[in-house]
This record gives sequence, C-alpha cells and structure tokens, in this order.
Amino acid sequence: MTRVLLVDDHEIARRGIENVLASALPEATFGEAERYAEALARLKEERWDLLLLDLNLPGRGGLEILAEVRRLWPRLLVIVVSAYSEEEFALRCLRLGAQAYVMKTAGSKELVAAVRKVLGGGKYVTAVLAERLAAAAGGDLAQPPHELLSTRELQVLRLVALGRSLKEVADELCLSERTIATYRARLAKKLGLSSNVEIARYAMQHKLVD
Repeated sequence: MTRVLLVDDHEIARRGIENVLASALPEATFGEAERYAEALARLKEERWDLLLLDLNLPGRGGLEILAEVRRLWPRLLVIVVSAYSEEEFALRCLRLGAQAYVMKTAGSKELVAAVRKVLGGGKYVTAVLAERLAAAAGGDLAQPPHELLSTRELQVLRLVALGRSLKEVADELCLSERTIATYRARLAKKLGLSSNVEIARYAMQHKLVD
C-alpha cells in the first residue's frame, strides 16, 4: 500500500489530484494538510511514502516544508505540484531535494507519469527542465539574481511583492518584525532594489508571484 500526503491549501486542488491518482494507483491511500504546521504534524504522526506539495501555502510555504522534510525525513519522496513557473522554481526545488516538479497546468497523464517514475526510484523532469539542468551543470545557464536568495529571503520577497507590510509578513511567518526587516534589507541588497515597488516589479517580471 502506498501512502500519499497531499499538501495544498485549496480543497478543490487536493480533491482533483486525489481523484487522478486514485484511478491510476488503486492501492494508494491519501491524507491531506492545508498549511505548514498541519503538514509537519501529519508527517510526524504517520508514515508516508510520497508527499505531493504545493509551494503557495499560508504562512510558511512549501519551500520551507521541503527543506524541513529533507532534514527530518531524508528518504521521503517529494513531488512539488505548483502553479508557479517551472523556469523559476523547479531547479530550486530539485536542489532542495524534490524528486519532481509538476506544474498545475500539466495534464493528468503527466502527473501520473511523474508519480510512477518517482515511486519507481527515479526523478521526473520535463524536456524543458532537463535542458536547464544540463545548462546549469555545464555552467552555461545564466542564473537570475533571485537564485542567490535563501529560501526565507525568497519567501519574504514574495510576501512583500504581494503588498504585505513588514508587520503582516512577520505575523504570517511567526517571526519578529525586526527579523523580517533584516531579511528584506538583505534581499534588496542582493537584487539591487531600493523600494517595495521595485521588489514587486521584479517579482512579477520573474513570475515569482501570481
């Protein structure tokens, strides 16, 4: 029996993924979580074979869950299923330890193919991602500046770009406002940006926010 945990804050998305996989993997059983704390609790309380993870979650997001999973459960298989651009997020997710990155715009056949490949012990990459991986390995891929950001800095960038105040970001991430201000200053320096407007513009240009 294959135990699959679905982490996505949209119930319709969870139901859709479960329906697709239940038809293809009749032996599978499913669990679900909507946010970081709930996902970590379920991972600690039960045994899972596969985690299907969205990146855009309330508060601490999917990238942080992925990093935590790799620290605590290094053998757990992870497939990121996200609406965010493969071009901007897939490499980061693979480097953090995911076995596959599937966009939500992909068809059900691609999702099933990714799950079967990962459960079989492999990694699933699209042709586009394979080219990027080859270019990165050969040093031919020009990395955008945000690739220099830490996972936390990237998360703060995205929330600031969505119009959140420092206090709102701090509340959402359960950190102090002073800490968030430090992260914002660091990311702004790395990207050469000086205002929230510039941060928002950069995030939109690079498809880091919806």
